[in-house]
Amino acid sequence: MSKAAPQSSTVKLVSDLPGPRAREFLEKSKQYEPRSMSDQVPLVWKRAKGVVIEDVDGNHFLDFSSGVLVTNIGHSHPDYVAAVQQQAGELLNCYDFVSPHRANLVQKLVEITPPHLDKGIILTTGAEVTEAAIKMARRAHSGYEIFAFHGAFHGRTYGAMSVGGSMGPKKGFGPLLTGVIHAPFCYCYRCAFDKHYPDCNFYCLDHLDYVVARESTGELCALITEPYQGGAGSIVPPPGYMERLQQWVREQGMYFILDEVQSSFGRTGAMFAFEHYDIEPDLVCLGKGLGSGVPCSAVLGRSEIMSVLQPGELGSTNGGNPLSARAALAAIEIIEREGLVQNSARVGAVMMTRLQQMVEDLEQFGDVRGQGLVLGIEIVEDKKSKTPAKELTRRIVHEAYRRGLCLIAPIGMYGNVIRVAPPLVITEAQAQEGLDILEAAARAAIA
Repeated sequence: MSKAAPQSSTVKLVSDLPGPRAREFLEKSKQYEPRSMSDQVPLVWKRAKGVVIEDVDGNHFLDFSSGVLVTNIGHSHPDYVAAVQQQAGELLNCYDFVSPHRANLVQKLVEITPPHLDKGIILTTGAEVTEAAIKMARRAHSGYEIFAFHGAFHGRTYGAMSVGGSMGPKKGFGPLLTGVIHAPFCYCYRCAFDKHYPDCNFYCLDHLDYVVARESTGELCALITEPYQGGAGSIVPPPGYMERLQQWVREQGMYFILDEVQSSFGRTGAMFAFEHYDIEPDLVCLGKGLGSGVPCSAVLGRSEIMSVLQPGELGSTNGGNPLSARAALAAIEIIEREGLVQNSARVGAVMMTRLQQMVEDLEQFGDVRGQGLVLGIEIVEDKKSKTPAKELTRRIVHEAYRRGLCLIAPIGMYGNVIRVAPPLVITEAQAQEGLDILEAAARAAIA
């Protein structure tokens, strides 16, 4: 428990943290829920508006989490709320009967993506669309092997865990899906091959042939990757990597699956992260920001892949239900009308510049990377050794909470990366305010 910090224009702390009501719900959660969820700061949300969270004790926090990259349009946008409220009074579920909103949503997604992505299926969660993409690829291709990367996170269901590249979500849950091959991703700050970009000439991509020659049965089907690795620590590929990767995928005769569940709908300063690269993925997984609060996900793809499905082969009880489809349509309309993609790029660039200065000033800030409004700060013992400072990272996140800034629990392969991902409606002034808190928290944690 800590005393309230000084007030700011956004932050308002009126109780000890956590407050008495928060402690009540935290204790109830501890009693009745398994400790299976991530270890977040003891913030019990009551309501949120824009980029401001109010907890159950009336404390106001600045949100740098977006509910883990979900609320791209900000919390409780009035137009979004109105659409959801109206739909709740009309129709909530109709199974896989066609509804106007589901049909309109698929049409909209096809219209705002490249022409080769001409079919789509609406589902509910990110893991669900990852599973669907794998199933469609295997259904359409003569092969079955799925190529994936170390560090990847694609969800927590069995297929999604299997193509994921970290032990954390998998430990104790084996055996997993067979026919999955993994190789190192381009984590340039900690290169698996101890090389340096650009002198490496993408050695990690040349290594893929070595992996195939030793692990494949000759039944390659598809490669799945995130455009940047989120859970692994906001690892952004260097220029040219994604294009070379696609070239290799084509040479192997595989499908190219891009998991944009967390990177789409303006998050990276483009509507879709693949717009940063000269690539044409065959299947694209969408989620999180698509629904911007109400769960909604989608897979878009080429007709020749998706049309192999026969009636009843791939559906979902709640997938594309009228409420989630209408919410997604409202979210996309808000993103387009309010220029949130452009705001993400503009404010994100300002934040990156400020964070780069922190990297210069603080010995424990080893690296900063990201695109738009998804940034990652890697915390180390010192810049020379690059030793991951997991406990320091946790202290910084908790110090920020005590000062009124909400960050999610540390991410990264070593648990030493702070993710900065505010809603796309954030202003430059609010961004600077949050970074002031973050810097103060870091200096206090380091001292």
